[in-house]
Amino acid sequence: MSAGWLAEIPLRPLVVDGLVERVVLAPGDRPLVAVGDAVVPGTALVARLRDAHVEEVDVRAPDGETLIAGSAFTAVMPHRGRGEAHIEGELLAPVPNRVRRWRLVAGEHRVEVDAVAGGTVASVQPGAEIRVALEGRAIRAAFGAGQAARGRLRVVTDAMGELRPGGIDVDQSGSILVAGSRIDAEALTRARAMGIRGIIVASLAGKELRDFQASERRQRAALHPADPFAVLVLDGAVRRPLSSPVTALLAALEGVEVAILLDPPALVFNVPELPVPVVPEDWVRVRGGRHAGAEGRVLGLSGVRRFAAGVHLEAARVVFGEDEAVDVPLGDLERLG
Repeated sequence: MSAGWLAEIPLRPLVVDGLVERVVLAPGDRPLVAVGDAVVPGTALVARLRDAHVEEVDVRAPDGETLIAGSAFTAVMPHRGRGEAHIEGELLAPVPNRVRRWRLVAGEHRVEVDAVAGGTVASVQPGAEIRVALEGRAIRAAFGAGQAARGRLRVVTDAMGELRPGGIDVDQSGSILVAGSRIDAEALTRARAMGIRGIIVASLAGKELRDFQASERRQRAALHPADPFAVLVLDGAVRRPLSSPVTALLAALEGVEVAILLDPPALVFNVPELPVPVVPEDWVRVRGGRHAGAEGRVLGLSGVRRFAAGVHLEAARVVFGEDEAVDVPLGDLERLG
């Protein structure tokens, strides 16, 4: 088998360097950092407006200044016959066909959003985003939900295991747990209530994700929101075990302070001396189909083969453990390394 043919199978790197985190700024949010600033875990990045609402106000620019969307502005408005009220906010957009009339995003309560990983601020666009070039390395994931969080990593199940509500204890408070192949919405709710900072899991079904997101919206709307909590899904919605190289890497990280990011979805760690597992060039993992999650050695091309529903696809010959070699669609395979 030639190395050139192996390149036809997509390579999924175990770790990546030079990741750039994107922190979204909603209208009314105020960046607290500038380009070039160094940040460490706990550095305040954004003053987030919790109870944002829109007012229409008359605006006059100070001499020599031009008003643009995203600018901070203080409006003076009549207050129910009892003098004037000062409303501080951010200019959103001019009102069409109204001279000097703007929409202003305002609110009374702000909460600070802290960095969960160290790095350097690469760009700041008020009203849009902050980008932070991160230090350390990262494991990329399929998607995430919740809020970016940081904690000490703990492995609580094996690669094919499932974390159930009864397996979550208050002693794990402040940790990020590796949950194995799947977890349900009830266990996620209990984990957040117990002070867990995050869950890493191979798969999360669509219904469980929707239930968790609905619970997360209710939590954010509460008067006293809880600490940040994140779910990081490494592979997708279909149940499968964690890959063996990733399992080995997470086991080596147990007890280390790590961070879960949501944009991009990734697990970030800064342990320069951590050895990364070496994966043989011909080692592959099945990412879809009837063998989803299985790992083995690819022996060579099989040519076009017939699969379920009479579909003909280009295939490769793969052997899983002690089993006989089987044909797997080439598009269902990925290399790890």
